[in-house]
Amino acid sequence: MKKVIPLILMGCGGVGRQLLQHIVSCRPLHAKQGIHLRVVGVSDSKSLVVASSMELSDNSLLQLCRIKSDGSSLQTLAASGQVDVFTNPESIKKITDIAALLGKSTGLALVDCSASSETIPLLTQAVDLGCCIVMANKKPLTSAMEDYDKLISRPRHIRHESTVGAGLPVISSLHRVLSSGDPVRRIIGSLSGTLGYVMSEVEDGKPIGEVVRSAKNLGYTEPDPRDDLSGMDVARKALILARLLGWRINLDDIKIQSLYPKEMAPGIMSVEEFLGSGLQLLDKGIKERVSMASLSGNVLRYVCVIEASRCEVGIQELAKDSPLGRLRGSDNVMEIYSRCYNDQPLVIQGAGAGNDTTAAGVLADIIDIQDLFP
Repeated sequence: MKKVIPLILMGCGGVGRQLLQHIVSCRPLHAKQGIHLRVVGVSDSKSLVVASSMELSDNSLLQLCRIKSDGSSLQTLAASGQVDVFTNPESIKKITDIAALLGKSTGLALVDCSASSETIPLLTQAVDLGCCIVMANKKPLTSAMEDYDKLISRPRHIRHESTVGAGLPVISSLHRVLSSGDPVRRIIGSLSGTLGYVMSEVEDGKPIGEVVRSAKNLGYTEPDPRDDLSGMDVARKALILARLLGWRINLDDIKIQSLYPKEMAPGIMSVEEFLGSGLQLLDKGIKERVSMASLSGNVLRYVCVIEASRCEVGIQELAKDSPLGRLRGSDNVMEIYSRCYNDQPLVIQGAGAGNDTTAAGVLADIIDIQDLFP
């Protein structure tokens, strides 16, 4: 008997589209495993596409990917006559109706690959309807504790490996350590591919302006690099890890060091000004810090630190021969210290960014909940 996993994908940006392509390309593999992923619907911030047969064909999924890659609207799919397209707020009601219909019968996985906080009410409602939740979106897990508690109230029904470290086994490794009764006393990690690249390049003596512009051209940064340089993305990942340790904290409780001053914030300085004159003003301060660290045989890394009552993100001076000190390029590295991993930490390292890697992590999470479906 083939195990069928119905799912609705929310968010069809780079990660969402890559996930759909992975689902289609992995059909032969999943068939051998006795699994069929039935994509019931796909939504973006404006529309929802569903098939009258309650399964979007692989051709429809690939066509949807092409349409979104071209910057077109999901509405254009309605012309095919094979799918129904709903717009907000009808799309939200439709997802809720499908969740109510399938959640406690065949089961349904809501897969959130958006970057929006607007999915939170839908996800928390889906928990009550018996659905499984799979997330690459960090915002639901970093919102109010009330929302977080609801989302994790059925631990076997939620997977979110790709919220920290893309496809790296960060969350699952931490779960294994904690479930063994091994108390975690310290976590330190470079969890931004962008900032990992920036700090390792600056270490080589390159001006930060040149490095950030290069990172932007390589596609490592957001369109406005300040979204990465602010440290907020790392802070969200740190909060997810801290909450896994049982900490009852919010984003406001985390000390966040931005790599640029408030005078260069969006709304005060344009992206063009920041990439030009703004970054030049940051060069001197960074160069001095790199030189000071080098005199001590150390390097600078932008990391999150979770230890005792401290949860903060920012630049730290670290030993050059440590796992984090040896970090080069856009890899993520995380060190976990516990009773069992006291002198030699558990180190997790690898590609921590990219649509392909992140989508692969999401797909693995979906397959991991297969035992919850009849």
